[in-house]
Amino acid sequence: MNLSEEWTNPDRVRRYRQRVFDEREGIAAALADARGQQRDVLRELVRHNADTEYGRGHGFASIREVADLRKAVPINDYAALAPYIERMAAGESGVLSADDPAVYFTSSGTTGKHKKIPVTPAFMRRTFFPFYYAAWAPLIEHYPDVLARPDAVLNLKHDPLTAPPTTASGLPHVGASQVDFGAKFGEPLSAEPGTGAPWGVLPVPVEAGDHLEKAYLRLRLAAASDVRLVIGINPAMVAALPYQLRLWWPRLVKEIHDGTLGGLPHTAPDPGRARELERLAEHFGTIRPAHIWPRMRALFCWTTGMASLYLPRLREEFGAGVASLPAPVAASEGPVGVALDRHESACSLTVGASVYEFLDAEEDVTPEAATLTWDELEAGRDYHVVFSHIGGLYRYAVGDVVHVVDRVAGVPRVSYAGRATRSSVAGERLREAQVLRALAAVSGGIGLDVRNAACRVVDGAGGRPCYTFALASYGAWSAAEITRFAALLDSAIGRESRDYRAARAEGRLGPVTVRLLDDEAFLRDWHASVATGIRPTQVKDRLFRQDPAQWERLTGAARPGREGES
Repeated sequence: MNLSEEWTNPDRVRRYRQRVFDEREGIAAALADARGQQRDVLRELVRHNADTEYGRGHGFASIREVADLRKAVPINDYAALAPYIERMAAGESGVLSADDPAVYFTSSGTTGKHKKIPVTPAFMRRTFFPFYYAAWAPLIEHYPDVLARPDAVLNLKHDPLTAPPTTASGLPHVGASQVDFGAKFGEPLSAEPGTGAPWGVLPVPVEAGDHLEKAYLRLRLAAASDVRLVIGINPAMVAALPYQLRLWWPRLVKEIHDGTLGGLPHTAPDPGRARELERLAEHFGTIRPAHIWPRMRALFCWTTGMASLYLPRLREEFGAGVASLPAPVAASEGPVGVALDRHESACSLTVGASVYEFLDAEEDVTPEAATLTWDELEAGRDYHVVFSHIGGLYRYAVGDVVHVVDRVAGVPRVSYAGRATRSSVAGERLREAQVLRALAAVSGGIGLDVRNAACRVVDGAGGRPCYTFALASYGAWSAAEITRFAALLDSAIGRESRDYRAARAEGRLGPVTVRLLDDEAFLRDWHASVATGIRPTQVKDRLFRQDPAQWERLTGAARPGREGES
C-alpha cells in the first residue's frame, strides 16, 4: 500500500483520529494537576539524565524541585550548550542526554546560522509526540473532510529529502518536517495531513536546494485537485501562495493544457481544465486560491506576530468563511503550548512535556536571572520562555516571547508574541511585540490595512537616530494618510514602551518616518530569500532589519507610482 492509499485507509483514519483526540485529552487532563505534572517532569528528566556529563556536573541527583534546578543550573542559550552539542554531533555519548540523538533538527535562530538541535527517542516519546498529535485535534474534529482524500491538503512545509545533510557522526541534520517519524521513531501514524498527496514526493527530478521550483511543481499538481486545507505553520509561506499563483499562472496553465510537469511529460493533456482556469482569470480579472479551490475550509499556521496584521485579508484570498487555526507555540527545541479548541491564538501550556520558567519580557535574560513559574504569570503580559526537558536542554532560553491570553483550568494560555530580540540604539529597548501591537492599534484605529512591515534605525533630522518603517498596504494611501500614520505610530510605540517614550521625550530619538511600498514588495523579498537556497519554512516575517543590503533589496524594488514617504 502506497502512502496515498494508506492515508485514506478507513482503519488508518480511525486510528489516527483516535490518537489525535487521545493526546489532546491527555494534555487537557494534565492541566487539572499542573503543579504535580511539572514536578513529575522535572524528576523524570533529572533521573533519566543524572549520569550524563552535564547531569553529574550540575548535581542532577540532588534536584527535587524547581528551586533546586534554579540553584544548580544557569539559564542557557544555544551558545552556552553548543560545545556540548557539537561533541554529541561528532558521535560522543552521555554528554547532555542519556540516550543518543537519533536526528538533529535544524533551526536558523536569530543570527541565521543553523543550529543543531539534538533529538533523542526519550524526547520524542515524552515531549514531542503528545503535543504533535494534539495540535491537529481542532482541525480534524471540525473539518473531518480534510482526511477524506490524500490530495485534500496542500502541506507547504512537507519537503522530504532523499539525501539529507548530516552531522559529523552521520546523523540527519534537517527540519522537523523532513523527518520520517514512522521510520525513525516507530510512529507509523505520524505522517501529517497532505504528505500522501500526489505532490508529497515530487515525481520529477528537481535540485534539493531549488525551493522555488519545488513550490511551483507542487502548486502545478495541486491546481488539478480539490484542496480543502493549506498547512504552512510559517504564515509567510501561506501569504506567498496567492502571489505565486499569479506569478506562475501562464506557465501553470500551459503545463495543465499540455499534460507536462516541469517541462516533462506527466499526464494526459487537459485543455478543458486549462480553458476553465483561463475563464476564471478573465472573469475575475485576476486569479486567487479561492477560484481554483472553491471548497477551501481552513488555513493552519501561526496566527499571531506579523501574521495578525495580514491574516484577516489573506483569508479572503482563499475564500469566504475560510478559518485560520493556530499552529502550536513551539520551536525546533521543544513545545510550549498547543491549541485545544478553535481560539484564534491561545495555546494551553503542555505542562506534562517540559518544565517551564518565565521572565518578564522587559527584563534581560541572563544566566542568573530570577524566573517565574506558570502560576505566577499575569494575563495580558509578555514573558520570555525558558524550558527544560528530557532531551538534554536544561533551563534553555528559546528566544521567544509569549503573551498570556487568559487561563483555562487555572493554567495560562499563551500566544506567540515575537522574538526576544530588542532594538536599542538610544536606550529604547524596543521589542517586536510592542511594535506589532502599535502597528495593529494604529491600523485599526484609522482604517488603513497594513499588509506587512519592517523597520530599521537611520539618521534622521538633526542627526538624531529614528525608526523608519517600510510598509506594504492593501490599496493606495494618500500623502496625508502616510503622514498621519507615522505620527500616530510614533505615539503608539511610546504607549507600548516606556523606554521608547523616554528616548523620544529626551531627544535621543527622532520621530518615526514611514515609507509606503507597493503591495507585493514583501512577497518579492520573500521569494528573493528563498531563491538563495533557504528553506521556505525558515524565511519568516522579520520586523527589525538593520542589514543595509537586505533593506535595499526590500525597499529598492518598489514599483514607481506606488511609493510614498513621510
